[in-house]
Amino acid sequence: MAKIIDNSLGEVNLISSTTSVTGNIASESDIRIDGTLLGNLDTKGRLIIGANGKIEGDITCKSAEIEGTVKGKIDTEDLLSLKSTASFIGNIITTQLYIEPSALFQGHCEMRRNK
Repeated sequence: MAKIIDNSLGEVNLISSTTSVTGNIASESDIRIDGTLLGNLDTKGRLIIGANGKIEGDITCKSAEIEGTVKGKIDTEDLLSLKSTASFIGNIITTQLYIEPSALFQGHCEMRRNK
């Protein structure tokens, strides 16, 4: 299991596969979700949702790589990558979008220009 380390803060944020969180999460650094989050997530860093990870709620982040399941809205400042195992149902606001073959996306996508 990979861990995300924010070198500027030296912190690790990881929700493991055996963990379920109900409520909102705010973070200044990167975060990886391999468990379940029922709530909103706001991070100034990068978000990775592992293949078994699941979020039901709205997400705001710098960039995201999704292998698991998301139901809600995501707003990324940079790149959003939906891997082949991803299932995304909801709306996307992003600057860059990459969707691998076999990924599921149902919803609306709004592309913004680079800042």
